[in-house]
Amino acid sequence: MRRLVLAALLLPLPALAHTGAEHGAGLAAGLAHPLGGADHLMAMVAVGLWAGLLGGRAAWALPAAFLAALALGAGFGAAGGAMPAVEAGIAASVIALGALAALAARPPLALSLALAALFGLLHGYPHGAETPAGASPLLYAAGFLTATAGLHGLGVLCGAWRAPRVRIFARSAGFAMAAAMFVVLITG
Repeated sequence: MRRLVLAALLLPLPALAHTGAEHGAGLAAGLAHPLGGADHLMAMVAVGLWAGLLGGRAAWALPAAFLAALALGAGFGAAGGAMPAVEAGIAASVIALGALAALAARPPLALSLALAALFGLLHGYPHGAETPAGASPLLYAAGFLTATAGLHGLGVLCGAWRAPRVRIFARSAGFAMAAAMFVVLITG
């Protein structure tokens, strides 16, 4: 089963979920959005895996920093702010987050929080910038923030589990996410 999951993560799926056309008008669309693109799914779970592997305050602080910056990025995008090369930044964030989880990297907590916030900002910007006119941005934001928190939570639970086989799986999943995004970038 583990090999099947890892193989599925390595498939060259469309990585960039921000086409500008898929956003709906409310809560359900927001809840569905983080599940609709491999870049979102991998980044959200990788934040949780890394946080869970670190444990302690990082287990809740990294996801909280990501979520806060996700909301700020969405607000910045909705206000018409410009963020150049955001899709490249999103792809790089998936690779970095996967690698951080794979290595169970332990930089100082302040640096870890700054990275989580930067990556959250990058992922949040397109949500706000691409929300269609007439949509309910608050309901949409509530949806994507809730779904993101749930994906972080799944990652934290897996990463925090102290059984050696589960920790190996969590780190392997981080590696697979980084590798999958790298493959998508070089083949896309």
